[in-house]
Amino acid sequence: MRKRQMKWLWKRLRQLAAMEVSREEMLMKLGAARSKAPSAWRLVNIAMDKDTANFTYSLNRDKLRTLRRREGRYLLRTNIAEGDPALLWQYYIQLVAVEEAFKTLKDDLAIRPIFHKEERRIEAHIFISFLAYCLYITLQRRLHPLAPGLTARSALEKFAAVQMIDVHLPTADGRELRLTRYTQPEPELQLLLKQMKLVLPPQPPPKISGTAIANPSPQ
Repeated sequence: MRKRQMKWLWKRLRQLAAMEVSREEMLMKLGAARSKAPSAWRLVNIAMDKDTANFTYSLNRDKLRTLRRREGRYLLRTNIAEGDPALLWQYYIQLVAVEEAFKTLKDDLAIRPIFHKEERRIEAHIFISFLAYCLYITLQRRLHPLAPGLTARSALEKFAAVQMIDVHLPTADGRELRLTRYTQPEPELQLLLKQMKLVLPPQPPPKISGTAIANPSPQ
């Protein structure tokens, strides 16, 4: 992204340097370029003339070298001056995990809003959501070694495509045949099931009503 912004900003600065506009208008155009490419702007030195719209620009190579040396590194800033840095990092990771858990509970599992008025119903709502969260984390841990690029949210979206339906068929003697079936998974989901070593249960056997269904009498 930074490289793309720098390429655009360098082209834009070349265009602006060739324009004949007022100093105020040039400042507005430079401000617009800065807003569009903030990452690249920090790596460019711009010197504006005090009286005219002329300006010069150059690449700050020292900042660019420093930025490249920091790529791939994460800086954690804290007001806790004492303590082992490794322990502070562990606390931070735990904080991230807690925030992610709340986000999962609120968004994916829809624990909120709670419209219950009785305390026991509220506790039941939270308890069921907590059990769902446990299953969610279990799925995430199982996906990690088997399908590292897939999140639990993505896997649940794929499983949601499988639906359970009831097919009702009338028989010649007035009874009804009911077939409970789940839809066949798509090839992508079949691959996921195979990777996770999961096997769908067999389709339930058909059921037929024991008594004939009374036909409504004509009015």
